[in-house]
Amino acid sequence: MKRLSRTRTVVLSLFLSFLFITISEAGLKENVFETVLPNGLKVILLENHKAPLVTFQVWYRVGSRNEAWGKTGLSHMLEHMMFKGTERVGPEEFSKIIQENGGNDNAFTSYDYTAYFENLNADRVQVAIDLEADRMQNLLLREQDFQTERMVVMEERRLRTDDNPQAVLSEQVMATAFEMHPYHWPIIGWMEDIARFTLEDLKAYYKTYYNPINAILVVVGDFKKEDLLPKIEKAFGSYPKGAAPAQEKDIDPPQIGERRVFVKKEAQLPSLVMGYHVPNLRGQDSYVLEVIATVLSGGKSSRLYQSLVRETDLP
Repeated sequence: MKRLSRTRTVVLSLFLSFLFITISEAGLKENVFETVLPNGLKVILLENHKAPLVTFQVWYRVGSRNEAWGKTGLSHMLEHMMFKGTERVGPEEFSKIIQENGGNDNAFTSYDYTAYFENLNADRVQVAIDLEADRMQNLLLREQDFQTERMVVMEERRLRTDDNPQAVLSEQVMATAFEMHPYHWPIIGWMEDIARFTLEDLKAYYKTYYNPINAILVVVGDFKKEDLLPKIEKAFGSYPKGAAPAQEKDIDPPQIGERRVFVKKEAQLPSLVMGYHVPNLRGQDSYVLEVIATVLSGGKSSRLYQSLVRETDLP
C-alpha cells in the first residue's frame, strides 16, 4: 500500500521550506491570496515562479480528535479509502494518473486534520484539480475494498506500533496524559476498534466531514492566480456547502499531580519520555514554547543533545 507517512514528511518539508523562504523574503500579506467560495471552501494561493512546479493540497478539518470512544482510527482508515476510486477513477488509479503526469502524491492523518497533496509540473495542475474535486464528493466505498484495506491498516499498526517499543511507550504516554480528550487514543486507532468498525461507519464519517465547508485548499507554485482560481471555482464550486461539524471536544480536568506509566516491552535499550501540558496555538505562549522546545531539544545543536552526546561520555 502506498500510504507511507515517512515519505510524505520529507516531501512536505521541502515544499514548506520553499514556502516559508518565499514568505520571509517578501512578506506574508503581500504574497498570500485567500478567499472563501460561496459553498464555504477556503482557498489559499501563493504564487512562486522560481521553478515550473506546483504543490496542490486539500486539508480537511478532521483527525483522530473527531472520533469517538470505540470508533478510533476512522480518520486514518478513510484516508486509505480515499484512494479506492470513484465512478470516474478506478481503484488504485489515482496515484497512477499522477505518476503518468510526472508527479507524486500522498496523504497523512494527524490528531487534528487529514491532508492530501500532489506535486506536479505547473502545466499539469488541472489533473490535480479534477482528481481532488472528484473524490471530495464522489468517493465509492465498497465492502471488498474496505475489508482488504482494514487488514492493511491492522498490519501497519503491528509494524509501526506494536513491534516498536518506543512507539508503544509514546502511545501509552498520550493515553496517560489525556483522560477525556480525544488525544487519549492513537491516530491509527486501537487494534480492537479497527477490527470492529464497519463500512457504514466510514460512509457516515465521509458524509459528515468531507464537505467544502470543512476543507482548505492550498496551492503553491508557478501559476497565475487569475488563471487558476476560475478553474478551482469551476471544479469545486458546484458542491453543496454541507454542515460545519462541531469541533468542540471534552476537556480534561486539571491535572492534580504527576502521572507515570511503565511499559514493559522487549527492547535493546530503555526509553524515557517526559511530557508537559502546554497551551495550544491559540494561547499567547504557544509560539514561545515552540522556540524553547527547539532550543532545548531540536536537533544536534540543541542543549540536550550537546549535554548528553557532546559533553558526556555515554557508553
